[in-house]
Amino acid sequence: MTSSSAPDASSLTYSAAGVDIEAGDALVERIKPFAKRTMRPEVLAGIGGFGALFEISKKYREPVLVSGTDGVGTKLKLAFQYQRHDSVGQDLVAMSVNDILVQGAEPLFFLDYFACGKLAVDTAATVIQGIAKGCELAGCALIGGETAEMPGMYPEGEYDLAGFAVGVVEKTRIIDGRSIAAGDTVLGLASSGAHSNGYSLIRKIVERSRPDVTADFHGRPLLDVLMAPTRIYVKPLLALMQALPVKGMAHITGGGLTENVPRILPEHLCARLERSKWPLPPLFQWLQAEGQVAAAEMHRVFNCGIGMAVIVAAEHERQAVQLLHAAGETVYAIGRIEARVAGEAQTTVS
Repeated sequence: MTSSSAPDASSLTYSAAGVDIEAGDALVERIKPFAKRTMRPEVLAGIGGFGALFEISKKYREPVLVSGTDGVGTKLKLAFQYQRHDSVGQDLVAMSVNDILVQGAEPLFFLDYFACGKLAVDTAATVIQGIAKGCELAGCALIGGETAEMPGMYPEGEYDLAGFAVGVVEKTRIIDGRSIAAGDTVLGLASSGAHSNGYSLIRKIVERSRPDVTADFHGRPLLDVLMAPTRIYVKPLLALMQALPVKGMAHITGGGLTENVPRILPEHLCARLERSKWPLPPLFQWLQAEGQVAAAEMHRVFNCGIGMAVIVAAEHERQAVQLLHAAGETVYAIGRIEARVAGEAQTTVS
């Protein structure tokens, strides 16, 4: 009796079930050069192993790790619709590194999770190249990640993203808002667009108005404006924190201006923001007009042109603005911190 190594005609393989191991291997090889450009000296082992190794720099005496995770949300739906995959990777990084930055943390490394039904290597490589670009802008290492091919879980041509950032801050330099006092200045750093928030509403407005997204919109195609990647504020704000006391920061994400600024304020204080202190970018003017969105809803959903709020003492306002301008940021003094009357909102825009 002899046996044969030839597969039975009825036998199944992973490939037949819809998972292409070779495509996954090809993707890993494609992304290695992108990841290499993000490396930091503390990386002991990165992409390719079962886990990545990262040594905390000895410049920290009492290091505290700060972590954050987020996704890109329904902005991905526009990426699928218009085949624009080059910027969503930066969005993914920005959502997490800007979040941990507001506690004073220097982002150290980033991991990504890319999930799809059928792996399209070119699309995935484009997305991950954007992730690597975001990591370069944030100064953190793209140290690892996961590509999950799961047939039947996602419609053809679609994928989902999740990102995970870890940073470090000296224990004595954690920014928690406790030092904020009445009379402090609220600075607003300009956003690059809608960033990655409010896109369920944006998509409804686009669906209703049916614009030509290739047409000129204040010097750029509307699609470029809608898909502009989230600004990463890490390097300018880390430098600012070294130069002067920063009392608090708020990343303006889901919840807009009126729900994110309160997250850093002591209960007895409120922030009064003045809409006239910064220009409303054309994108938000268009969204408000086309969607007939009330001003209060705009401030609760969108960043309205302010991607990061920074609170400093009034005597440091001028120096902070000068330093941020020199670092390439557009900055406005958008409000003041005041004593809060019982029951009133912690942030108002008037």
